[in-house]
Amino acid sequence: MTAPGASATEVPALTPWRIADIAAALLALDGASIGGVSLRAPAGPAREAWLAHLSALRGGAPCLRMPAGIGDARLLGGLDLTATLAMGRPVAERGLLAEADGGVLIVAMAERAGAATAAKLCSVLDAGAVTVERDGIALTIPSRFAIVALDEGIAADERPAAALTDRLALRLDLTALSHREIEPPVFDAESLAAARARVAATIDDETIACLCTAALALGIGSTRTALQAVKVARLVAALAGREAVAPEDAALAAALVLAPRATQLPAPSEEAEAQEPGPEPDSQPQSPPSESDEQAAAPPRDLDEMVLDAAKAAIPAGLLAQLLAAGGRTRARAAGRAGQLQKAARRGRVVGSKAGDLRGGARLDVVETLRSAAPWQRLRRSEAAMAGRNGLIVRREDFRIARYKQRSETATLFVVDASGSSALQRLAEAKGAVRLLLAECYVRRDEVALIAFRKAQAEIVLSPTRSLVAAERALAGLPGGGATPLATAIEAACALADAVRRKGRTPALVFMTDGRANIDRAGRQGRAQAQTDALAAARGLRGEGFNAILIDTSPQPQPQAADIAAAMGGLYLPLPQADAAGVGRAVGLALAAGR
Repeated sequence: MTAPGASATEVPALTPWRIADIAAALLALDGASIGGVSLRAPAGPAREAWLAHLSALRGGAPCLRMPAGIGDARLLGGLDLTATLAMGRPVAERGLLAEADGGVLIVAMAERAGAATAAKLCSVLDAGAVTVERDGIALTIPSRFAIVALDEGIAADERPAAALTDRLALRLDLTALSHREIEPPVFDAESLAAARARVAATIDDETIACLCTAALALGIGSTRTALQAVKVARLVAALAGREAVAPEDAALAAALVLAPRATQLPAPSEEAEAQEPGPEPDSQPQSPPSESDEQAAAPPRDLDEMVLDAAKAAIPAGLLAQLLAAGGRTRARAAGRAGQLQKAARRGRVVGSKAGDLRGGARLDVVETLRSAAPWQRLRRSEAAMAGRNGLIVRREDFRIARYKQRSETATLFVVDASGSSALQRLAEAKGAVRLLLAECYVRRDEVALIAFRKAQAEIVLSPTRSLVAAERALAGLPGGGATPLATAIEAACALADAVRRKGRTPALVFMTDGRANIDRAGRQGRAQAQTDALAAARGLRGEGFNAILIDTSPQPQPQAADIAAAMGGLYLPLPQADAAGVGRAVGLALAAGR
């Protein structure tokens, strides 16, 4: 097969498959030193071809798979139930993380792995050992391995835990890669065997400083990422047959490690900004310069510039467009459009077991109950023998009941100012935004409710529902005009949100108002007292811990609206020129970022 060489790892012509090919080679070379790779791709030919290539590079050694929803006993190890019962003494069992020592662990559907599972994986990656303290067993087993986190998320916010991906040096995205774009492999098992002899390639301080500078220029604040880039650069040098890291190795490491994590584009250098445009070219034809003249005129490339250019060239097109649109300022979106996780008695996903009794409909975890009882069998049998009893003895204190968690649904509550101070066209925009968001919520199985306030009262026009017909009917008959009882509206919204939360759903409140209250809690007119009451009600809503957004619907942003938003601890969103679609998009983004 193809022999390794410098040409295999040079920066130009880095196609998506070529990057994936190099990542597989680095993983097979010494994946444990760089954590592993986060592979975003659906199940299909491209992903299977990459996994098969990785296995081939490892000499056909199998990669262990970690299924979603794996229990702690299988993941970390613990009591070997069969051996313990047979021998009458506690016998330890190795878990999957200990079995993966020296190899590769493939985490299936990593985007669904819970925070607890991700924390266990991170702990083992950091310590290089599995610590087991359960079922009466306490031991530490050395284990170093690389992780391939398979990310099958569809939406942008369906990602593996950030703590886990932060420890994986490489990130691949094969989502848009067709099987027709799969290229012949550059590396094979034999070439990697030769590279392992040079895996301790050296790197000088200047190159390390360049990688750190490039990380800062791309808006990466994690020192772990810079260290990962250094390790990858050493592996790239070993792969290319070099004893020391060359500039092109550092450039490729920046493209592999830094580019997928970029949060901003590097600022242009002062030298480039200060450079004056040159004189107009002479209209007279000139003889073309010779190659020697071009080489003499070209200035030597700075290592910093080379590394940054390589990273910029490797930034994904979609990410580059986002960076340009955001002007270099991006905001990480919190995971999940779905509601919060909540404990459940018998529904949802099993997340473990705990000691307890079977009252209240709890379900017995048979295996964990036997594990709890097993270490005591010798003692219990000796006691029971005197009473003429034998067999497995399970007592009440051994009972383990299953623990469940389910993700609650979300209900978005729109609180719309239908008073005369709010222009009637704003009311039409609010109706349009509710219609747009209701269509999205219907797909996500979320609910929408609508509260309108005008004159001296706040009315629940639309109770929490997923019904498009009911929403259309309620919105069509929504009137406008009158005073602004903002305090009453906030209290009504808070009460409805509390009722939604009691039903197990996660409420999110969206206020659409100019914030200029003129009716107080008692129904009396007076702008000063009405504003004081509105601020007090907003602070009360904040105390309940509800997620809230206030959209200022006045033609010009009003300080009263900003004060109300600050008092309720919500996001203030002035949209003086927005239409219904703009309001809908803004609310959707704000809700997703706030959850």
